[in-house]
Amino acid sequence: MILVGLLGEGITTSLTPPMHRREADLLGLDYEYRIIDTSIAQRPATDLPRILDEITAEHYDALNVTHPFKQRIIPYLDALTPDAEELGAVNLVVYTDGQTIGHNTDWTGFGFALREGLGSVENQRVVQIGAGGAGAATSFALLRSGVSALTLVDRDIQHAAFLAARLRDLFPGSRIVHVPLAESTSAMSDAHGVVHATPTGMLHNPGLPFDLDDVPRDAWVADVVYLPLETALVRGARERGHRVLDGGLMAVGQAVDSIRIITGHEPDASRVRAHFLELVGAAVTP
Repeated sequence: MILVGLLGEGITTSLTPPMHRREADLLGLDYEYRIIDTSIAQRPATDLPRILDEITAEHYDALNVTHPFKQRIIPYLDALTPDAEELGAVNLVVYTDGQTIGHNTDWTGFGFALREGLGSVENQRVVQIGAGGAGAATSFALLRSGVSALTLVDRDIQHAAFLAARLRDLFPGSRIVHVPLAESTSAMSDAHGVVHATPTGMLHNPGLPFDLDDVPRDAWVADVVYLPLETALVRGARERGHRVLDGGLMAVGQAVDSIRIITGHEPDASRVRAHFLELVGAAVTP
């Protein structure tokens, strides 16, 4: 049996476990996926070393990791893949030959979304709203996919400045700048694409993160929020005729890459996407 867990806080409604379970079953794998929600168990983040000892004792094969442990878990791992080390964040740990290896499928998941939805973003100019954890992964994916100029915008200018500086070190051939939120309108004026990487638009945080009138008519628009799948941003962008990447593409890409790394089997991405859409429909139906 392959034993996998999801470690995080407030994760009982996550769609990752059912996506993994369904696809593993269709691949003919004996696969168990458990949720390890520290808020349910009333365990603080400082309990992480003991939680990891318990996971090791139960002989887990892999562990998906989400908030608030993506950075906290790194000191307890034996090694990181090069991209996880560059990002400074881990969302998948694989236990193999007595070693714990940290991976990051957040950025590869968004890379999947870019390929599926746009084909190529090489040499494009992109503006990204949000420079937090999700924004680090999406910006990394954009630059790895060939974006030549990236402008980071965030309410907290220090977050944007910090991320921009890190990315400039990693991608010296690209133009990477940060601007305050008040300058987002001018930043988007000649953009080929706009990425939204903040919680705005989620079920409990509705609304538009920026004015779509500021986006050039021929630019594409991407959202990382997937509950609801049709956020106000996604709906409004489609109505204006933009090419749109909904947040579900990134979620599917993350799941596909994680299953491949954990099992060595190739998931059917279109099948995972179809199941994801079923799950989202059920999640948002009263």
